[in-house]
Amino acid sequence: MSQLITQEFVEGESGPLISYGIPAAQACHYHIEATLNGNKIYLLCSKSLATNTNVVDQFQRALGDRIVGLRIGMKPHTLWSEVVDIINNARPLNVDVIITIGAGSLTDAAKVIAWGLANDVRTEEDLGLLAHTNSERSIELKPPSVRHIAVPTTLSGGEYTSFAGATDDKTKIKTLFRPPTQNPTVVVLDPEIAATTPSRLFLGTGIRAVDHCVETICSLESNENADIAAMEGLKLLIPSLLAYKREPRDDTAIMRALLGAAESIKTSHYGVPKGASHAIGHQLGPLGVPHGETSCIMLPAVCRFNALKGANVEQQDQLAEALLRIVEVSELMKDRTSDLAAILDSFIAVLGLPRTLSEVGIGKVVFETLAENTLTDMWAKTNPVPLMEKQDVLEILELAL
Repeated sequence: MSQLITQEFVEGESGPLISYGIPAAQACHYHIEATLNGNKIYLLCSKSLATNTNVVDQFQRALGDRIVGLRIGMKPHTLWSEVVDIINNARPLNVDVIITIGAGSLTDAAKVIAWGLANDVRTEEDLGLLAHTNSERSIELKPPSVRHIAVPTTLSGGEYTSFAGATDDKTKIKTLFRPPTQNPTVVVLDPEIAATTPSRLFLGTGIRAVDHCVETICSLESNENADIAAMEGLKLLIPSLLAYKREPRDDTAIMRALLGAAESIKTSHYGVPKGASHAIGHQLGPLGVPHGETSCIMLPAVCRFNALKGANVEQQDQLAEALLRIVEVSELMKDRTSDLAAILDSFIAVLGLPRTLSEVGIGKVVFETLAENTLTDMWAKTNPVPLMEKQDVLEILELAL
């Protein structure tokens, strides 16, 4: 591809522009001038990209002295302390655009940073006032004014929603932030940059995108538009992830996976809540489990739990039948049981990703705390079997152990 392609994420809905076809640095230069009219840019780049590639040099050449601030790397799961540190660093620079190059932790950070700058956040206590779970707000919060361009290197899809998750250093609980306006404004897709992502991370976040699709279709609150987007996402993601597993430098497979991740997040814009795989996964992250791998482990277990409770059997059966019409899935499941949980488990196994909590070092010793934290998550109660008691979560964790 050598032509800049820019399209709306969801037609007629709030959401970012999607831009691809030329190198990311060039695309960002175009959108800084033509879309955002930006002058003072804060560049937030992953440490691995900055260390192992010349991507920072590419952006510095393309954007020149418009870059007034640079941060290399953040710890996983977007720690409050690091978010506040960047807010305080960016404030005197009068930043008007943040560009993130990297995975979901950086994307989430930029959303919260932009909101924190608008509301004069200076400490972690100030940041807590912005959290969705805070019921003691005594101030009227201002919307973000700093714009955000995201260049994603993984497939979790957080760049297509204004929601963000950030982890309280003290409690280790991942907290939801819901800024009132869409940020990022532009998402730039570049398969050459995404190809630098470690294979296991790319594949794991691909299953996170699959999780968005599956929990949408299996939700008791889904709708036609969301189901169409979710199924389109699965048709892009499953073949492309298998192709990428065979050849991690396959730019076509990477690009199709990136577009599949975008489809997977359209489901949220159609108003469908997620379920227990997301709820538990949010709280597994701060315990050291990579973001995507929480879905590798929890999604099949949650499907089994919901089916055992008889909550969404029809939805699961219909999705299993649809997946078996994908050639790659049909070949994978020859002579195997083909309920939804089994299909997902087999697919994850072929990709070489972890499928149990024990594989990622999570044992029963943390189950009680993990279950309690899960009940605070917004998606716990929207699972087809609402997670209302600690025992509900413990049953799922046992299935995943």
